[in-house]
Amino acid sequence: MREPKRRVTTVQSRELGEELRRARERARVGGSAVCEELEWSPAKLSKLEGGWRGTSDVELAVLLGRLGSDKATRDRVLRLAREHDTGYLVRPHFGKLADSLLCLIIHERAARAISSYEPMIVPGLLQTEDYAAAMIGKFGEATQENVDLKVRARIDRQEILASERSPVTEFFIHETALRTAVGGAKVMHDQMMRLAFMCDWRLLTPRVIPMAAGNHPYLMHSSVLMEFDSVKPVAYSETDTATVFLEDDHAVDFYQRKQSVLADLALDAGRSRSVFAHWADVYDRRGDSDDQDVAHQQLQRGW
Repeated sequence: MREPKRRVTTVQSRELGEELRRARERARVGGSAVCEELEWSPAKLSKLEGGWRGTSDVELAVLLGRLGSDKATRDRVLRLAREHDTGYLVRPHFGKLADSLLCLIIHERAARAISSYEPMIVPGLLQTEDYAAAMIGKFGEATQENVDLKVRARIDRQEILASERSPVTEFFIHETALRTAVGGAKVMHDQMMRLAFMCDWRLLTPRVIPMAAGNHPYLMHSSVLMEFDSVKPVAYSETDTATVFLEDDHAVDFYQRKQSVLADLALDAGRSRSVFAHWADVYDRRGDSDDQDVAHQQLQRGW
């Protein structure tokens, strides 16, 4: 029997705890009732659901049995419990987008500060609904319903930016993303205007990394660094098929250095607002031309 080893919180333990909390809520069973029946202390259940402690496979099985969890939930929880904490947690998308990953959602909602970099597209947390639909539609989804569901998941993530405890956020967006048309001129115009307006938000700062910044190695790959009040920072990087969450000290140090370099390369909020407004004007004057070759030439010239 596997005995509990963890007495600190990690990415993996927090995801496990959230799965258990959701399983209990789906069963509509109060924490005090569970503790009484299983002869657990309230502190034990609270720490387990918060990711601050582990427990044995046997106790997990007893808990899930009491909650009447289905086989899929039982298998998922036990798989999480048996994972080794290495500081590098991989979560496959299984043909989906990262927006629906539980590990991503719970950490974004708990973050005190988020720093993000995107080289080719507008970050998901800043996308308009039309931009998100155009981008997600490019994945070749079978039905419009699938696209709509994934767009909704992305838009729902954005609620953290307007909540009572919104994190302090800084988004570094390479100018290439502004030049890359997604969904047509109107979609891009509205997206650029949204970014320009966001420059006035209190806790949110979109910043442009201009083409003139050159080809620094840190500009190659997208990344996100999240900081929290009571646990150590977590970085994540999304690939085509999986997202990697990193809390290894050396990895976090790397991403902290990267974010510092990005801050030096990026324009400030005022100049970034001017760049967003410029591109909004470019797309507005371009109109809804279907001639993509002409449109591309216009964008390359800055029109």
